[in-house]
Amino acid sequence: MTTAAQTPSALRSTCPYCGVGCGVIAEPDGDGGVSLRGDPDHPANKGRLCSKGSALAETTGLGARLLAPQMEGAETSWDTALDRVADTFRDTIAEHGPDSVAFYVSGQLLTEDYYVANKLIKGFMGTANIDTNSRLCMASTVAGHKRAFGTDTVPGSYEDIEEADLVVLVGSNLAWCHPVLYQRLAAAKAERPNLKVVTIDPRRTATSGLADLHLGLTPGSDVALFNGLLEEVISRGALDAEFIGQHVSGFHETREAVSTTDLSATGLSGEDLRAFFNLWIGTEKVVTIFSQGVNQSSSGTDKVNAILNCHLATGRIGKPGMGPFSVTGQPNAMGGREVGGLANMLACHLDIENAEHRAAVRGFWDSPAVPETAGLKAVDMFDAVEDGRIKALWVMCSNPAVSMPDADRVRDAIAACPFVVVSDITAETDTARLADVLLPATGWGEKDGTVTNSDRTISRQRKFLPAPGWARPDWQIISDVAARLGWGAQFDYRAPVDIFREYAALSGIAARLGRDFDISGLADLSDTAYRDLAPTRWPVSAARTGGRFFADGQFFTPDRKARMLPLHPRGPGTELSEDYPFRLNTGRVRDHWHTMTRTALSPRLSRHMAEPYLEVHPEDADRLGLQPAGLAQVDSPSGSALLRVLISDRIGKGQVFAPMHWSDETAARARIDALVAPVVDPVSGQPESKASPVRVTPFKAAWFGFAATLDAPDPRCDYWAKGRTATGWQVELAGQTRPVDWAAYARALFGLTEAEELLVIEDRARNLTRLGFARDGILVASLFTGPEPVAVQRAHVIAALGEPVVPNLLSGRASAAQPDPGAIVCSCLNVGMNTILTAIETEGLADVNAISDRLGAGSSCGSCRPEIQALLDARRHDLAAE
Repeated sequence: MTTAAQTPSALRSTCPYCGVGCGVIAEPDGDGGVSLRGDPDHPANKGRLCSKGSALAETTGLGARLLAPQMEGAETSWDTALDRVADTFRDTIAEHGPDSVAFYVSGQLLTEDYYVANKLIKGFMGTANIDTNSRLCMASTVAGHKRAFGTDTVPGSYEDIEEADLVVLVGSNLAWCHPVLYQRLAAAKAERPNLKVVTIDPRRTATSGLADLHLGLTPGSDVALFNGLLEEVISRGALDAEFIGQHVSGFHETREAVSTTDLSATGLSGEDLRAFFNLWIGTEKVVTIFSQGVNQSSSGTDKVNAILNCHLATGRIGKPGMGPFSVTGQPNAMGGREVGGLANMLACHLDIENAEHRAAVRGFWDSPAVPETAGLKAVDMFDAVEDGRIKALWVMCSNPAVSMPDADRVRDAIAACPFVVVSDITAETDTARLADVLLPATGWGEKDGTVTNSDRTISRQRKFLPAPGWARPDWQIISDVAARLGWGAQFDYRAPVDIFREYAALSGIAARLGRDFDISGLADLSDTAYRDLAPTRWPVSAARTGGRFFADGQFFTPDRKARMLPLHPRGPGTELSEDYPFRLNTGRVRDHWHTMTRTALSPRLSRHMAEPYLEVHPEDADRLGLQPAGLAQVDSPSGSALLRVLISDRIGKGQVFAPMHWSDETAARARIDALVAPVVDPVSGQPESKASPVRVTPFKAAWFGFAATLDAPDPRCDYWAKGRTATGWQVELAGQTRPVDWAAYARALFGLTEAEELLVIEDRARNLTRLGFARDGILVASLFTGPEPVAVQRAHVIAALGEPVVPNLLSGRASAAQPDPGAIVCSCLNVGMNTILTAIETEGLADVNAISDRLGAGSSCGSCRPEIQALLDARRHDLAAE
């Protein structure tokens, strides 16, 4: 077992969350803890961090860690576990062929891990059945880039956002999903008020507060909108005819297609369309940022190309302050794209179906064969698991039983698969619980390698914590299996730097074959230079370093011209019906990440959004009989969920929104991707996660509850959602059947015996029950129940845990001298909504900076500033209405 090492000096590393790729400075304390701050010298964030990044230190504990290999639930040695993995994959391939095995990997792997996994399965196991959760994130962008540019090339850089005069955000809630980029944009707009911002999204989000114009288009109508823009560009003579003539093909066919587009499909008014067209056409320096609202669609690739068409037609690409810009959702989605982690790619942006490319890779790897065709993309892969074509599956650093569309079916398919390996940092995920073999991987802060962010900047993740227990880096686990399969010489890496040098050398070969990705200038990097590598934007070669692509009109197609594509709008891939009349939009919240295996460890992050919810328009809520803070059952043909109701006019009528983070580990029935239909884009294979038809009905609970406890709870009711607190746990509860004995129910919930002292307040006339449990005069748990959502001051109830019992304990309210702060807005400094509203009302605070100066809210990571602005705007609206 590894013990804590002597405290090293502060190290620079990279945040493990979104694709912004923020630099952090980590200072371990020598006892397993660490303090973190933003790196002022990193070009992505320049010292800024979001709420998730600033709370990273709270997520490095070992409470939920997988510390040793397991087989069938029992600990075993590494040799025994790896022998089992290697033997089973060898036997499966021998009996059923290479395509009977698959890897499902992750945008949270380091580039070196990704490279070795891709090399093993494609070069040596002989199948291309490796795909990644990045397929769910940005595959449509990859396909769109390749169709237009010939390669998956991001043309610009983050600096373009600040240099633009117009920033258009399409399907991107930048404020919550890429907060540091939002902060950079907000700062640029504050410095240059003439910089205009347009948000295009069916929902009004936190980002919309920064916008000069918000376009709440009909879900799925992006192609119609950008076809309309292109037609307007053409009719106004705003084309760059010289650029098109010399550097673009397909213009005439595209021109013909856009002329037939019906803009009424967007649902936008003529006034809003004219305003948008005028801004875009009349502003030369335009950056169009797009994200999951574009990608996660059955027409996602067409949406990407509709945006690219507009930039190509005007020559607004690859120049300072102008160009299309995809922002990725995961920390190393770009690195995965670079090493060929998708089923239809080879390493270094080479094409698996190109014989010359295959021969080059095979020769470089000295491998027995490289498959000639693409492997199974994510949705198809789990279909093959279900129907038995795939008999051995290795899942690395991902949780597909929660995150895949049609998640119930995927979960059941994994459970029935003859052999499942999961390598991860925890055994406490929905997917890990289905594994035959669990392999403990090192986590962030314990592993060493590189990641690439959304603007092609390669940054180092550095090890500053010891590997806990018997955990090993992913690249080493994969290499150990490769050695057992007979390929030890080809996987004889002693450290990540060896892998990086090999991968960089291969990129030089790719460049000679006409690919964009080239870091061959780093192929001879010394161990010391790799250790000290500063953030570096590719390409890095003898010819050039960094910079933008395509301003010179040189693309990576056979004729070196970009391609414009004729596109015809089509709606979502599934139709609404009388049984399923609502469109379900899914997405992220500000302070949580993926399926919460990391962020759920942080009490600070759990305060902002403590439970899963369904956002519903007020008119729909009224028609359906939904009550504020009540519960709604959401059903689709493939699954169901039970969610807290949030009534809001930010969502359009006929639409609902739910976050995708909660799993069976953190809530009763909130695996939202179980409701998502497995409909995919025909080009990219990316699932449509934002437009599934659903039915919404009120859930008639007989009782609601709120509990706080020092020890992990065991909820037993129809609805529950649990989250960490500074001293223990909080739980929201509800059920259709009232327990006969509340004390017995509470003891089972809290895992308590008769030894604890019981405090009770009961109002049978109103069906109110309040219980407290004390041990030696110290409060260890409390439960508040009633027939309606429980109105107690949750922060006060939680703060009472671990403290001596006081007379008014079960009132659930602090004294008048301790006002209720309300729902937390600023996670960093624990500032609640009520505190902010009171300051606005009583002190006349009129802007975000004044609130920040007075209360501190928004002064740390800044992620909450859009919500503070929304509170100010709501207050002004209320005053105007009085």
